[in-house]
Amino acid sequence: MDKKNSRPAAVADRIRFFEEIGASFVFKPEPGRTHPPAPAPEPVPPASAPASSASKLVRSAAESGLDLPRSARTLEEISAEVRKCRRCGLAAGRTHAVPGEGHSKAPILFVGEGPGHDEDVQGRPFVGRAGQLLTRIIEAMGFQRSEVFIANIVKCRPPENRVPHREEAEACAPFLLEQITVLRPRVIVTLGKTAVDFFLPNVKAMSSIRGHFQEWHGLPVMPTFHPSYLVRNEGNRELKKMVWDDMQKVMAFLRGE
Repeated sequence: MDKKNSRPAAVADRIRFFEEIGASFVFKPEPGRTHPPAPAPEPVPPASAPASSASKLVRSAAESGLDLPRSARTLEEISAEVRKCRRCGLAAGRTHAVPGEGHSKAPILFVGEGPGHDEDVQGRPFVGRAGQLLTRIIEAMGFQRSEVFIANIVKCRPPENRVPHREEAEACAPFLLEQITVLRPRVIVTLGKTAVDFFLPNVKAMSSIRGHFQEWHGLPVMPTFHPSYLVRNEGNRELKKMVWDDMQKVMAFLRGE
C-alpha cells in the first residue's frame, strides 16, 4: 500500500483507538456527512500551583516538591553508566541496556517494569506492542514521546520477560532514583504492579490504588495498568477506558484543576 492510500487507514485507526478509550474529543460523524477527525488537544502547560479543587494529598505533594537531593550528573551521564553496568546478573544476558529516554524537563515520568525483547534489541524503552500502545496514549494526552520521559525499574531485560527479582531491582534502583532527581517531574505514572511496588511497597493489589494519586518523596504518583496488560486483554475496552480515566486525572492535575 502506498503512503497516499495508507493515510485514511491510519486516521481511521487513530479514531477507533480514541473511541475505545473514551477520549472526549472524538466524535462520530452524522449520517450522510463527513467530518475531519477532531484534532488532539494541545500539550498541557505546566501549572504554577494546583487549584483548590485538587485533593489535599496531591496539593501538598506538588507544593513540597521532591525532597531528594538533586544529582550533579546529567541524564546523558547516567545513561552512559547504565550501558556499562554489571551490577547484577541481568547484564550477562542483555543485548543492550535500556536507560530510558525523553525530555530533560519532562512534566511526566512513566515508569514500567523492564525491557522486553524489542527494547533489548534496540536499547530503547517501550518500542514493542506495549510501547506502541503507550505512545498512542501519550499522544492522546496531547504530548509527543519526546516531551515526556519513559523509564523502567530495571534497565536490562529479565530472561523470558519474567518479573525482576528483588536484588535486580535494588541493583538498578540508584539509576532510576538519580534520573528522578535530575528530571524532577511534576507527576510520576507507574505502569503495572512492579513499578507500584518500587514506589509504594506496602500495596497488596493494584485495584486498591489504581487511578488514585499517591505520594512518594513529595511527588504525586498515579498508578495505572501496564500497557502489556492491555495488549494481553486487547478486546477489553473497559480496561482501556480505565487507563484513559487515570490519564485524564494526570492531565487535570497538570492544568491545576
